[in-house]
Formats: sequence, structure tokens, C-alpha cells
Amino acid sequence: MNPMAEDNRHLDDDDERLLMIVEDDEAFARTLARSFERRGYTVLHAESLEQMEALLAQHTPGYAVVDLKLKGEATGLTCVRKLHAASDDMLIVVLTGYASITTAVEAVKLGACHYLAKPSNTDDIEAAFGFTEGNEEVELSNRSSSIKTLEWERIHEVLAETGFNISEAARRLGMHRRTLTRKLDKRRV
Repeated sequence: MNPMAEDNRHLDDDDERLLMIVEDDEAFARTLARSFERRGYTVLHAESLEQMEALLAQHTPGYAVVDLKLKGEATGLTCVRKLHAASDDMLIVVLTGYASITTAVEAVKLGACHYLAKPSNTDDIEAAFGFTEGNEEVELSNRSSSIKTLEWERIHEVLAETGFNISEAARRLGMHRRTLTRKLDKRRV
């Protein structure tokens, strides 16, 4: 079990600012946790779906930050669904380096209040917790999607369908795995 999760055995579930971070990049999670702790949050950290479920059995956080792409079989979308099932009042923000409209829509349908592309800082995430209502004043674009944008959306749609399995996504897209990897590396946010 991860050391940050072990240190959280003594937490009180009545803590209104209890935050769960579901992130497999330990250095990023540690930095994010420290930043939120300085803002008065009590932080739980899980590196996987299994660790998150173990923490949820003991605690009910009011906030969660979930990475979309986790190591292993589970995706952040599965985590969002389970977090929302544990508490429909929990404010969940999804972070991803592989932003797409498809995954953003699915994350919100599953219970996330917001979806942010990496790199996002603590200010961005904390502000996103406050965006629980839609904004009808948002500016609409007159531009149609470019071919590159449509390709990018299709790639991410297939990645989400395959649980971010690069080899299977490449096969379904009819391209070589290395070609897909290069495209992902070029557009990484």
C-alpha cells in the first residue's frame, strides 16, 4: 500500500475538506497533495482502482481528483463512476494529458463536475470544484472542426473504448502501433 494512503488511517469522515487523489504518477500526486494540504484539505492518495476502493470503504471524501489514464486495466472513468456511486455529492475533477470531447462527455455523464487537460495546477482544480453548474454564457465558436481535430477525437474515442490499450487502439484505427504512439507523443498536453 502506498505510504500516503497509510498515513490516512486516523482521518475523520466529518472533515468537510477531505480530498482523494487517484493518480499513478507518484511525484505528481505528492506535489498535488502538498499543495492542497497547504490550502487546508486533508488528502488521501490512491494509485489504482483497488487502492481507491479500499480507501472508500473507510472514508467518504467531499472532493476527488482523478487521472483519466491509470496503469493497469482500470481507467479514471471507472474510478469516477465508483466515486460518484459512493457519494453523489462528491465533487470530482478529471485530469488528463489525453483530452478529448468523448472522454470529457463520458466523465461528466459518470459524475465528474469538471474535466481539465494537464498541465493543471491547484488553482485550476480548486476553481473547477466550484463549476458544478453549466455556463450558458460560454462563447460559441463559428469555426468547424479541422481534419486534425476530428482525427484526434477519433483516436481518443478508440483509446477510451479499448481502455487506453495502444496496440488494440492502433489495430482498430488501422495504423501501426508506433505511428499511433508518435501521434500521441506529438499532441500530449
